[in-house]
Amino acid sequence: MIGVTILGATGSIGVNTLDVISRHRDRFSVIALTANRNVKSLAQQCLDWLPRYAVMADESCAERLQKILQDKGADTEVLAGSEGLQLVARHKETDYVMAAIVGAAGLLPTLAAAEAGKRILLANKESLVMSGQLFIDAVREHQAELLPIDSEHNAIFQCMPSAFKEGFKKSGVSRILLTASGGPFRTTPLNELYKVTPDQACAHPNWVMGRKISVDSATMMNKGLEVIEACWLFNTTPDHVQVVLHPQSVIHSMVEYIDGSVLGQLSNPDMRTPIAYALAWPERLQAGVDRLDLFDIARLDFEPPDLERFPCLRLAREAMQLGGTATAILNAANEIAVEEFLNGHIRFTNIAEVVETTLAHVPHRAASTLEIILADDVAAREYARNMVQELAA
Repeated sequence: MIGVTILGATGSIGVNTLDVISRHRDRFSVIALTANRNVKSLAQQCLDWLPRYAVMADESCAERLQKILQDKGADTEVLAGSEGLQLVARHKETDYVMAAIVGAAGLLPTLAAAEAGKRILLANKESLVMSGQLFIDAVREHQAELLPIDSEHNAIFQCMPSAFKEGFKKSGVSRILLTASGGPFRTTPLNELYKVTPDQACAHPNWVMGRKISVDSATMMNKGLEVIEACWLFNTTPDHVQVVLHPQSVIHSMVEYIDGSVLGQLSNPDMRTPIAYALAWPERLQAGVDRLDLFDIARLDFEPPDLERFPCLRLAREAMQLGGTATAILNAANEIAVEEFLNGHIRFTNIAEVVETTLAHVPHRAASTLEIILADDVAAREYARNMVQELAA
């Protein structure tokens, strides 16, 4: 039995992971489930799966969860906070860690999994965006396995498995074609974007995701972060990663080879496909995903991204080119801006403004230690919050 710990079990990735595992209970066991504040959902998951550990990031929520489980007679041990998350990520019974905590909060437990030599199923792109080389070095030093869960990076991995370890040159790869749906505002007139509401921004045309990631998709910051993630995962640079708008979200990404061949991975837009691939790699598992009907799709469209419409994509590329802690600063400012947009304090178009101004005014430096990365993350959040207050005044 392979022991699986799911960081972020109540989110869409966590729920889909449990769905895949439910189809293969003879192969996987659930060691730990974690959540931020969703006590009700995590309690039900614990009663369904009886994990050895449950972790709430919020300590008051952990107390509530403990009482619910005790009343139900469940013997799951409840832990709290970052220390609890790191403990289950590195626990000896854990073989695979699904890293699905949204945002910077996922960095420390995901890094703990790397340092413990686990197979990491990486859905938390912020771990690589923030810590980059430091994270990759930890994976290599401790002989951990790093498999991407984002549908795009998982597709790239499927199309260039040898280049995942050997690099572009030895594998004959010339570039990555990173697909993007364009989100809900791909054709919205630019002069109407300032009126976008949080509910509109969260109404993705193809995918079911959490609110923060849905907004990132609407601004295409999500794709910008994926460009950065692709550079670290596949040891390349932004000039070898081309973003391609593909509204149908059927081709999840492509790889172009030096002989002119282009390989793509196609499937219905269902996160259970990449999750199952990473759980079983190098084998494959039945994932419960409907068969792709090409006749029903009938057409596949492609277009270049409009950087005037999606300035966050440009900002992410610029941060990667700057290097060091610039990408951590970018991510921190974006998390604050998206949170404040969802809370109704700033406009949709202010998100990119907050990120760009923060990136320009918070000094970046070499990301040589975790302490430096976390300090610049804090500085960027403080600057972004102050800017939000000015915009909201």
